Amino acid sequence: MQNSLPHDSIKPITTSLKSKKQQVEEMFNNIAPKYDFMNHLLSIGIDVGWRKKAITLLKNKNSTNILDVATGTGDMAIMAAKLLDVEKITGIDLSENMLELGRKKIEKEGFKSKIELQKGDGETINFPDNSFDAVMVAFGVRNFEHLENGLREMQRVLKPGGTLVVLEFSTPQFMFSRKLYNLYMGIVAPEIARWFKQNKAAYKYLNNSANAFPNRKNFLSLLNTAGFINTHYKPLSLGICCIYTGGK
Repeated sequence: MQNSLPHDSIKPITTSLKSKKQQVEEMFNNIAPKYDFMNHLLSIGIDVGWRKKAITLLKNKNSTNILDVATGTGDMAIMAAKLLDVEKITGIDLSENMLELGRKKIEKEGFKSKIELQKGDGETINFPDNSFDAVMVAFGVRNFEHLENGLREMQRVLKPGGTLVVLEFSTPQFMFSRKLYNLYMGIVAPEIARWFKQNKAAYKYLNNSANAFPNRKNFLSLLNTAGFINTHYKPLSLGICCIYTGGK
């Protein structure tokens, strides 16, 4: 069953007849070579702290086997391997170009025995029920073509007693912060991308998909509907990002 939310219809190229999933895969394959550099530049490096705070929530949770959905170039997986006592982290992503860069980073960091990256779709996760102690996803759920399907899949592969951690952009609640956020995401970020000869449309899509993403309480409601329990959110950096958590 595929329910449709306003968020689901936001695509990188609105005039294209290709599905959102196809477009997202192509977009990340195209921007992969400069993705890490642009990501850290546009967030002024704050994204590193956001990831650390999200991963820290898995400490003391006996999270030895973790699934990293929409792993990209593996930043979240690598940081989790450094911060947690893990046996295995499996990262999945649609973009093979991103994954290939991630594998090189993992080898350089010495985590080949702990982290495995493979091509996979967060909406049809190719693992049995109750496979992972924890599931994490950083800035990936807004790229799902059918958000509710992706949430149900992550709940399905999570073990009872396990934890979901989602890191995602969020529209700030305070007017001044919201205006700065909209200015930066809507105008500044795409122009910076253009200066560095990156895909300007990709960074416009970043803003559009973030704006269309369900607000905090609505996203918690979607997590609850997908079967998660004890759901919470925590705003970061004046509310431009949120950590969402849920259990099973």
